Amino acid sequence: MNQAEDPEDGVRPSEAPLCGEHDSQTKAQRTHQRPGPGPGPSCVSMKSNRSMEPPIAFKDVGPSVDAREDQESSEVPTGPSAQQHQTHLDSIFMLLEENILTFVKNELKKIQKLVSSNYTECFEKEDEEVVDEEQRRSREAVVKISVHFLRKMKQEELAERLQSRLHAADCQRELKSNLKKKFQCVFEGIAKAGNPTLLNEIYTELYITEGGTAEVNEEHEVRQIETASRRPARPETTIRQEDLLKASAGGEEPIRTVMTKGVAGIGKTVLTQKFTLDWAEDRDHQNIQFTFPFTFRELNVLRKKKFSLVGLVHHFFSETRAAGICRFEEFQVVFIFDGLDECRLPLDFHNNEILTDVTESASVDVLLTNLIRGKLLPSARLWITTRPAAANQIPPECVGMVTEVRGFTDPQKEEYFRKRFKDEEQASRIISHVKTSRSLHIMCHIPVFCWITATVLEEVLKTREGGELPKTLTEMYIHFLVVQSKVKKVKYDGGAETDPHWSPESRKMIESLGKLAFHQLQKGNLIFYESDLTECGIDITAASVYSGVFTQIFREERGLYQIKVFCFVHLSVQEFLAALHVHLTFFSSGVNLLSEEQTTSLWSKVFRVKPEPKRLYQSAVDEALQSPNGHLDLFLRFLLGLSLETNQTLLRGLLTQTGSHSQANQETVQYIKKKISENVSPEKSINLFHCLNELNDVSLVKEIQWFLRSGRLSTKELSPAQWSALVFILLSSEEDLEVFDLKKYSASEEALLRLLPVVKASNKVLGCNLSERSCDALSSVLSSQSSSLRELDLSNNHLQDSGVKLLSAGLKSPYCELETLRLSGCLITEEGCASLASALSSNPSHLRELDLSYNHPGDSGVKLLSAGLEDPHWRLETLRYEEAAATDHQSGRGGRAVNLFSVPLSAWLIRP
Repeated sequence: MNQAEDPEDGVRPSEAPLCGEHDSQTKAQRTHQRPGPGPGPSCVSMKSNRSMEPPIAFKDVGPSVDAREDQESSEVPTGPSAQQHQTHLDSIFMLLEENILTFVKNELKKIQKLVSSNYTECFEKEDEEVVDEEQRRSREAVVKISVHFLRKMKQEELAERLQSRLHAADCQRELKSNLKKKFQCVFEGIAKAGNPTLLNEIYTELYITEGGTAEVNEEHEVRQIETASRRPARPETTIRQEDLLKASAGGEEPIRTVMTKGVAGIGKTVLTQKFTLDWAEDRDHQNIQFTFPFTFRELNVLRKKKFSLVGLVHHFFSETRAAGICRFEEFQVVFIFDGLDECRLPLDFHNNEILTDVTESASVDVLLTNLIRGKLLPSARLWITTRPAAANQIPPECVGMVTEVRGFTDPQKEEYFRKRFKDEEQASRIISHVKTSRSLHIMCHIPVFCWITATVLEEVLKTREGGELPKTLTEMYIHFLVVQSKVKKVKYDGGAETDPHWSPESRKMIESLGKLAFHQLQKGNLIFYESDLTECGIDITAASVYSGVFTQIFREERGLYQIKVFCFVHLSVQEFLAALHVHLTFFSSGVNLLSEEQTTSLWSKVFRVKPEPKRLYQSAVDEALQSPNGHLDLFLRFLLGLSLETNQTLLRGLLTQTGSHSQANQETVQYIKKKISENVSPEKSINLFHCLNELNDVSLVKEIQWFLRSGRLSTKELSPAQWSALVFILLSSEEDLEVFDLKKYSASEEALLRLLPVVKASNKVLGCNLSERSCDALSSVLSSQSSSLRELDLSNNHLQDSGVKLLSAGLKSPYCELETLRLSGCLITEEGCASLASALSSNPSHLRELDLSYNHPGDSGVKLLSAGLEDPHWRLETLRYEEAAATDHQSGRGGRAVNLFSVPLSAWLIRP
């Protein structure tokens, strides 16, 4: 018997002719064909609408497997057996049809939900039951069939939406996976080297406040940090990282555009990294379908190219291009733009063309301005981070909410060090040491400085058992430089820790970096490109070695096109190296880089003239005082700190000329004290006291501390320098300035004017013996961005209407957040009330209580201010006044009380 005739090797069902071809078979052929194991034949076609016709007749299909086995002794079933066979087959296919219809109906319900216009959960996870590959293929087949028939039904939009959202779910999974890999690790202060740390293990919650404006703050960032550290513990609107892009308090809709400000190193980038990682790991923000994090460093590279918005997203996030997603308006999308201060795009909001089509190409800056203005993809939400100095690049009307990262609070500093050091005893010692130095403790508001401090103290504790730890900023940064040079020697050069770590190569490297730091500091640049390095004699081919060797000091970062971008890990590191460069240059060549009158090296050699250090230091003091914004404050501290012999000893091997400059230092100390006595601004005076601290001179401070402890402080006899020392002590105190009572120091107007910085840092101020002159000064405090003043009690002072007018100028300021103003018994008439009413109309958002009792407001003055209680824009809740011989009154309107009553004068003089 040949193979075709072998009963055990009959034709398999897949080989059998179907759909009518069996009619051509002969009776003999059918006699010898036996089915093998496997499913029955199928002839369902997806190429026409015939598959939709009910119900399909199966009578032409060949006999079932069981029936064929019964045919071994007879050729064709006849009579009752044939009918039983057909009935059995019909029941199987009826059950099959029922199962298929149930499955398809369930899938169609999911598909309908998927294409629903208001559907926001189209990215939900797979069903809890296990979905194997066969089930997944079946589901995909139903979707394909649905798309096919939607198109035949001329429902192209639904077909496109279905296909887009189906691909979007896969795309989101891929995007989350890639973002998780990118952001799950953090390199503290390091870009490419070092052991990565899981972000979720080291991340410490940051102190973020809500409110404020997008206006620019030009002050040096260390001044801003010092101001923030002095703010009293008063209630503020704080916001958590996970709530940044959620609906605002009392708001129904989420804010479209959020701007987050913060100084360099305060944690803005880590904050965006944490937000993205939480989304990618399904921890939070699951109402967002797509998160697209950009940096302006990457966008700068594309400033000469053109993209559509869709093309730009496809360019940076290839997952979206692979999925073919071009309709982002259908999804909840968040764009993160980190580092506005590093933006080199023009961002011309006034003259750029209007763009509304996400598929239309334009320059990157045109795309960004239209996206931020809401012309392009208005459904998207944006989060922009920036340093304060660059905040005004975005028009205020384009920003829905401004938040500020303040860095670490005091408890958060401790939390950071305890996470960083697993040894509890070691962590406690480091925390205790940081608290002993006010300047170190203030700087630890900056997370990057916490890392620098931890790096230094960990090393010093290992090498100095029981020894003294660095207390000043200069000491800390010198140790940081030394620690990194040791790491370089051991890790990269194969040396031992005891080997001299200042090789000629490392000295040259530090000199080059110092030159770069100084020249770029003069230009105000914090980000450097290849040309900047070349100008300072840095071999660009060795740039990666620089960042690889001194990664903590000098960081290399790469944009999308692998173009190298460089920066120091923090502005303070740049300022320290710049000061070191000025110091090295002066003592090696006699050239004072801060003065036009320079002693050339040739002059020094011919006439053997030694450079005079005091001229260097005094010119540095003058330069810093001339800077209106304090941009050389920290540089000056470092330069003066490097003059100490003890600090020069730490840099032995790097500094070729060291020695005692005690005479020059004493002359510099006297020069600084003289400048303090010249009534320089409070901020500049405070920095000069920090400079004295770097020079280990605390004589002025000790004088005032002794007077305070002895109770013999007489402010009438204080010199201007001693007044400044008193201000410095009060502002440096660890105790919050909750209440400032002028009577404690001197019940005089002069005392108030001398202690104005303390007034600005206090929450509540009680003044006495004041006049119109004080009102002008207090108005400037109310107008200040950094003012903490919330309650001002000027009762029983000779202010009159002229003083109130000056005070009202401060109340008008958008920065004024005063909540309580007490002006009882200040000789105010209708004219003064009119000024107050005008001020509150300009800035109605904050003042809640106004006390005008024992004045003469008149009917018109009362009406003007009472009208504010009816105005829904005013926050004023309580207005008090009482004129002579008036009776008690009390009324209420709109749920807010108006208390007009008479009380004894003594009740207004004593406040709880």
